[in-house]
Amino acid sequence: MSLLFTNARLIDPENGTETIGNLLVQDGVIVDHGADIAFPERTEVIDCGGKCLAPGIVDIGVKVCEPGERHKESYRSAGLAAAAGGVTTMVTRPDTLPAIDSPETLEFVTRRANEAAPVNVVSMAALTKGRDGNEMTEFGFLLDAGAVAFTDCDRVITSTKVLGRAMTYARSLGALIISHPQEPGLSKGAAATSGKFASLRGLPAVTPMAERMGLDRDIALVEMTGVKYHADQITTSRALPALERAKANGFDVTAGTSIHHLTLNELDVADYRTFFKVKPPLRSEDDRLAIIAAVKSGLIDTISSMHTPQDEESKRLPFEEAASGAVALETLLPAAMRLYHAEQLTLPELFRAMALNPAKRLGLPSGRLEAGAPADLILFDPDAPFVLDRAKLKSKSKNTPFDGQRMQGKVLATYVAGSAVYRRD
Repeated sequence: MSLLFTNARLIDPENGTETIGNLLVQDGVIVDHGADIAFPERTEVIDCGGKCLAPGIVDIGVKVCEPGERHKESYRSAGLAAAAGGVTTMVTRPDTLPAIDSPETLEFVTRRANEAAPVNVVSMAALTKGRDGNEMTEFGFLLDAGAVAFTDCDRVITSTKVLGRAMTYARSLGALIISHPQEPGLSKGAAATSGKFASLRGLPAVTPMAERMGLDRDIALVEMTGVKYHADQITTSRALPALERAKANGFDVTAGTSIHHLTLNELDVADYRTFFKVKPPLRSEDDRLAIIAAVKSGLIDTISSMHTPQDEESKRLPFEEAASGAVALETLLPAAMRLYHAEQLTLPELFRAMALNPAKRLGLPSGRLEAGAPADLILFDPDAPFVLDRAKLKSKSKNTPFDGQRMQGKVLATYVAGSAVYRRD
């Protein structure tokens, strides 16, 4: 079956363009796009009405709570949320109960994802067994089972010897290491970023230098081992010079940030609102603006949701004791539109960071509109206003910091391999 999208505002992150045109899909693959396209007689035509057609979002760092905590999020609920949010590929984290640290566990979650999720799902595996930082996992077997990267998520490996050995082994296999840059001694128990606000609220805080120190250590080990490395979240301006030097020196280093650190700052915590408690903690406004500039320049490569479901019992606690994290599969796009409407990032720049670069870093064919790429697409209206009601989110957990906020940007339809997996009513 052929599918022709007409009168579309094509967002092409690879060429950095935004044009009105058509896009042809055959057998789940993009065939051509442009102003004038020849197409077969038996073709379904979809008039986009001048709305935006872009590559589907590739979201690195989604937590799905299978196995162990299905009451927080399952592959079915996460997949429905992803489809509604324009995320066509979820790259899931291994911080489950138990951790995804063996081929058997990875095969289990892969089977569950294939059965239940309407979008593409690829999995990262744990870097060390049990994510305890002592013994590396069986990288070769996990790669054979489908792991796309290795990470212990927010558990920082304190032993440089263990991390160095893991990086050396990963280098020999061509595997990607994803790390959480943080100095664990400084950041232990922190609930906020150090400064006047944290002091006035009496919150245990961490200096932004902890992120810089963690990144410096990781980059030194990258230089030593030559491994492929990705920093999951760079959130403070103090870390940017180290990242810039690493790239200038030719190291195989990329970095991401989360949509929450791009659109919120430490003052949003206000009177101890735990839905705004994330890890790393929200930063100053100066840091937020510096990170936006780093995304625009390409110094920071990717934007992700860092989707972390937490149930009400985990959040309805004093701020220091509440669990960190926020759901964001459905709010990633409208939150990103805040940056577009503020004229801080263009739509091609946003989709470069949300679709093209994540796909390229993981070796996936998606994230682009070029001929031969899979027809993983989203049709959206960047201007459509709405007030977010967390009760209507498709995720099982509802811990979003955007509840009740006025937002712009609605996904109208999501396509995976040319088949519609979501259409707005």
